[in-house]
Order: sequence, then structure tokens, then C-alpha cells
Amino acid sequence: MNAGKPLLTTRRYELWQPGPGDLEGLVRLLEGKDMTRYLGPARADHFSQFERLSRNTGSWALYGYGTFYVRKRGEADLIANCGIFHSWRGFGKGMDDVPEAGWIVRQDHWGEGLAGEVMAAVLAWFDRVHGKRRIACMIEEGNTPSERLAARLGFKPCGQHLAEDDRTVLNLFERLPA
Repeated sequence: MNAGKPLLTTRRYELWQPGPGDLEGLVRLLEGKDMTRYLGPARADHFSQFERLSRNTGSWALYGYGTFYVRKRGEADLIANCGIFHSWRGFGKGMDDVPEAGWIVRQDHWGEGLAGEVMAAVLAWFDRVHGKRRIACMIEEGNTPSERLAARLGFKPCGQHLAEDDRTVLNLFERLPA
């Protein structure tokens, strides 16, 4: 865990900016039988998670926002990666050079309402600090729990994209300023 204090807290969780000690927690986050089912090329290995850590840190450094590493209050164990990061997907459709919301919850914490609690706090923080503006979101077709959460958070469907494997359909969403 990083030294210092979390940037945000919720009733049950602490939300930390990424730090160099988070690599092992990111690897563990993706371990589990179904963890990468809807995460495209993401894998529970040090190489791919170091890239994720570097991208997350870069979003914070360049834009002042990024994903948070989520821990239960007072605990060191990383149990989720949730937030709004700066994205460039490379396929247009409103997914390039934009804030993008995303959440990954460790499998042993599914069904606890973690992503909803954390993302509600993150969106409120983002609106307050960075102003209300369009935020994109991308969810692989079939990931119904994430699509339901996106709807509860105010995201509306805005298109689809066929991934590079020519089989995976990505449903695109956006949350527009009120």
C-alpha cells in the first residue's frame, strides 16, 4: 500500500491513487477463473499489469484523474480498480481522447455492491473537481451486471464496436452532463 492517505473514502472503502507498490495487488486482482472473461487482452501477469499500472499512473500525471485502487477501510489488500481514466481506444466512435469510466472488482468481492458504491463517489468527485462533461464507458456484450451498473450511474448506450478479434462486441455508453 502507498504511504500517505487515500484520496477519497466511501462508507466501506478507501480509494488510493496508484503507486509503485501496487503491482502485486493488480496481478492478484485478475486471478480467478472468470476474472478476465470480459476484459479483452488483460491477464494476471506482471508484464500486462505493469502496463496497466503505468497507464493508470500516466492518466493521473497528465490529466489529474485516473483509476483508483480500492481497499477496505484500514486494510492493505487491493480489491478493485475503479475510476475515470483518460482513454484513447483508437477506433473513434467517441472513445478517443476522452474520460472513460471503468471498474474491475476482484472475484471474491463480486456481489457486494463495491463497484456501485465506489463509482458513485468517483463520479461525484470527478464532476466537482473536473467539471461536468461527457464520460465514455465500454462494456463487452454479455457483461449484464456491468451494463446494469452503468445504467444506474447514468450512462446511456451510444453505439457498438467490433473488437479486433472480429467476434467480441463492445457496447459503448456515455454519461452526458446534466
